[in-house]
Amino acid sequence: MVDIRRAVLRIRTLRLISQIVFFLLLNAVLFGVEPSALLLPILQSLGNPAATAGDAFAVMQYQLYQRVVPWLPLASLIVFTVLLGRMLCAWICPFGFIQDILGFLKRRHREISLRTHNEMLYIKYLILGLVLFISLTVSLSVVAGLGNSYRNALGVFAQAPFNALSPHDTLFGVLPVSIFNVITAEAPFAGILEGIGSIPVLFWVRLFILALVIVFSVYTPRSWCKYLCPVGAEMALLNHFSFLGLKRDPVQCTKSSCRRCVEACPMRVPILDQPWEKFTHPECTYCLECVDACKTRAIRPKYA
Repeated sequence: MVDIRRAVLRIRTLRLISQIVFFLLLNAVLFGVEPSALLLPILQSLGNPAATAGDAFAVMQYQLYQRVVPWLPLASLIVFTVLLGRMLCAWICPFGFIQDILGFLKRRHREISLRTHNEMLYIKYLILGLVLFISLTVSLSVVAGLGNSYRNALGVFAQAPFNALSPHDTLFGVLPVSIFNVITAEAPFAGILEGIGSIPVLFWVRLFILALVIVFSVYTPRSWCKYLCPVGAEMALLNHFSFLGLKRDPVQCTKSSCRRCVEACPMRVPILDQPWEKFTHPECTYCLECVDACKTRAIRPKYA
């Protein structure tokens, strides 16, 4: 038992260090680092003034709005997912890092029934489909010469349907910029109460969605990644082709009497139902919690 606790602590510590390091690197403009043109399949707001790398999904939406084929965002998504699967979700993504921190706030988490869990997994695919539908129809309507009436009717949702309401964009983009504007105002505390009434409704909707996601993440670890993230949905569709995977040793695995790996998995991957040699389940983020939870060391990462 002591060895298992030490192993879990070691993996969690390594992953926490990775998340902190990449969080700082991805927001390194605050430390004088120049922003780059690098696009990653993670949730990193384009409105974040401190960002050094771009959000491939946000750029994809914006380029479709501009009637540009999003080759670079698609290449980023495909290359990173094929090489690393959904590993970026667990080790690099800033919003995943925030969720892990929120998960530590409550010792006992709410367990969603397996049936409900399996049904809720489709929500992120519905969000992805809706976002792509809006982005593509906006682009095609202009290309087809139907005018800008459809695009104008959608307003802010035409340019980036997902980011217009996404909690990560609110947390990393809208809120920091709003706070900065208040602080740098000539009279930052004067008339604040009077100005609350003039704040757009969309801002309050953003805050409400962010609050719901935060509460959900506190009670259900990685709930956003599991059920709502369209970037996770994209990567899940490609995860089957990933070079990175996990394997179980059929000799060492005590499947009949142990479910430690399944219970440790924050994404609720049915590990014991997967193939022995190698599996690349769409929901697996390769956090390696299952690797450390396995008392017999039967689970290992496998590449290629």
